Amino acid sequence: MTKTLVTGINGFTGYYMAQRLHAAGHEVHGLVRDADRVDRDAATVLHTSDLLDQERMSAIIADIRPDYIVHLAGVAFVAHDDLAEMYRTNVLGTRALLEASANVAAQPRAVLIASSANVYGNASEGTLTEDAPVRPANDYAITKVAVENLAAIYGARVPVIVARPFNYTGVGQSDSFLIPKIVSYIKRKAPVIELGNLDVARDFSDVRAVVDAYLRLIEAPQAVGVTCNVCSGEAASLREVVAQACRIAGHEIDVRVNPAFVRSNEVKLLQGSRAKLERVIGPLAMPSLDDTLRWMIES
Repeated sequence: MTKTLVTGINGFTGYYMAQRLHAAGHEVHGLVRDADRVDRDAATVLHTSDLLDQERMSAIIADIRPDYIVHLAGVAFVAHDDLAEMYRTNVLGTRALLEASANVAAQPRAVLIASSANVYGNASEGTLTEDAPVRPANDYAITKVAVENLAAIYGARVPVIVARPFNYTGVGQSDSFLIPKIVSYIKRKAPVIELGNLDVARDFSDVRAVVDAYLRLIEAPQAVGVTCNVCSGEAASLREVVAQACRIAGHEIDVRVNPAFVRSNEVKLLQGSRAKLERVIGPLAMPSLDDTLRWMIES
């Protein structure tokens, strides 16, 4: 049976990644910091380690001998308040994983590194392809640029794939992210919600399609050495998202802009092209934003 190791399997994306891998017939192994805090299907084999523990990481990979590694562990919240933790986890943690992967006798066939479309920075118009300039506008994006540079350095020793997901969401995502916050307020029929800049536009994907893309990338030999956007190809403003969610739920909410939620380095528009991704893996079925919101509201 094909073995796949997922770092950060206890996170939002990790949950759906594990389910998709199980459905595809993979033997799933998950890397976690604390196994006691993880509620996972018994079919998933858990391994406990801090990403920064190089010796332990190397031992785990040597023991599992995974065919594939999907690296999802890291700080994913742009406004995370512990910058030192963000840099340590995202950059040094990724380096430790790549170093461990490079030094095992039986190397994986592919290591997928989850970067972020935030590396593009403040793009103001057009659809972003992978050739767009990398101009990080916040610390989170800087860590992801560093991660991509590490992937390039280790590319001569490890079969690396870099995925640049744009914003994505789904059932189970933390309310610290915008769409789950909006959905939670509307589901409980709150009269008022405070948000930041309502005209910020994002390319929103469904987590179920994102993990399907990740699976198909690791299984595609032609994907090794490639960097691909993972996105819907369409952008919607927060104002539009609220309107759609209200229509689905049948509840109107008063939206107020709180200046404390408006970031000075806010990326105004992020909209991607998935043409390159689909050249590598074939057509990707992406639920519409309306379908994703309905799934979240009705769950």
